[in-house]
Amino acid sequence: MVSALPPHLLPDNASVGDDGRLSIAGCDALELAGEFGTPLFVYDEGHMRERCRQARAAFGGSVAYASKAFLCLAMARLVHEEGLDLDVATGGELHVARAAGVLGNRLVMHGNNKSATELAAALEAGVGRIVVDSFDELDRLDGLHAATGARPKVLLRITPGVEAHTHEYVTTGVDDTKFGFTASTGLAAAAIRRAQEADSVELVGLHAHIGSQVFDLRSFQRAVEVIAGFAQPYALPELSLGGGLGVAYVEGESAPTIAEWAAAIGEACSSAGFTAPVSVEPGRALVAAAAVTLYEVGTIKELPGTRTYVSVDGGMSDNPRPVLYDSGYETFLPRAADRDRDKTVRVVGKHCESGDLLVREGRVPSDIAVGDILATPVTGAYGHSMGSNYNKVLRPAVVFARNGDARLVVNRETHEDLLRNDV
Repeated sequence: MVSALPPHLLPDNASVGDDGRLSIAGCDALELAGEFGTPLFVYDEGHMRERCRQARAAFGGSVAYASKAFLCLAMARLVHEEGLDLDVATGGELHVARAAGVLGNRLVMHGNNKSATELAAALEAGVGRIVVDSFDELDRLDGLHAATGARPKVLLRITPGVEAHTHEYVTTGVDDTKFGFTASTGLAAAAIRRAQEADSVELVGLHAHIGSQVFDLRSFQRAVEVIAGFAQPYALPELSLGGGLGVAYVEGESAPTIAEWAAAIGEACSSAGFTAPVSVEPGRALVAAAAVTLYEVGTIKELPGTRTYVSVDGGMSDNPRPVLYDSGYETFLPRAADRDRDKTVRVVGKHCESGDLLVREGRVPSDIAVGDILATPVTGAYGHSMGSNYNKVLRPAVVFARNGDARLVVNRETHEDLLRNDV
């Protein structure tokens, strides 16, 4: 199939000039590559702020950004400025959020295996909610209460037994999962009884998360039915349904909007007679489509009758999702963003293994050449945050673009950085 890149896969404030060149929030993509180097994550800051506002409007302000999708100081500040709380799942994410100036009571602490050290840090920071995931965690909180007298507000993570129809690695709501207290086995009821009787915690509600990259809103509605029915006898005042709303990555995909997600959840709550406040924790839905990644083409290998390999100066170290989940992405050339992509290529990285691929079946204009800047859209979630130094490749820089101004928010690593922790 020959077509130009579908415009809906670009950030909100992207545009294509009469010369075919891509701009993001008024910043020319090729000029950004020249100024900041490649690989380069370019985020449309206005896009992210607008998604934060849509989420607040849809859910009445009860929204925590799932920071694992993408976190740096600038991102934590942006979310905080837009009135969202932050969901952090490790001591490291907690540290970044606090360093960015996020107030402790605006943080929700997650994690299936929080250490005593992480829990102590959360208590010291005065986090608004701790989402308790296990009886072992309740034991740790008992010990911290005995030592400090702290009594945090907690939600219990309940596993509702809902199949979200997504990749098995990001399915979290079925019974066979490492997360939470399983409703069907009686563990959830036992956890509620223990938390209600404990002096070490104040149980204020329940939490459920069914998975990531979920397109079918009925899965969220089923989770509401299960959790609402389970929660009502306990008269707990809060319910969090986590995140997981899917986004479109490739041509032909479409995803529900944040408003449609909220409407579906609201309908399910109404049907279930559930009137407690409901909060959510979107991550991917706020940031994925806000970014494109820019690479430089270094090698083109033609195998007549087989395929064409296009090697770029990044790879699985800056976007491991294709390797981990067989995730699909589109490709295009920012110098010809509105051109038909009449050549099929496999975009691969520079790492020393055959599995290092970014786009299995990408399409680009047939005049692609060594030295071109190649872009992959919808890379704002789980690229930078899951990146690595495999083969001692340097992690890319990150730029926020807004109203014609590009600001560097994460420096490109240097070779000296690779030695920083060696002794």
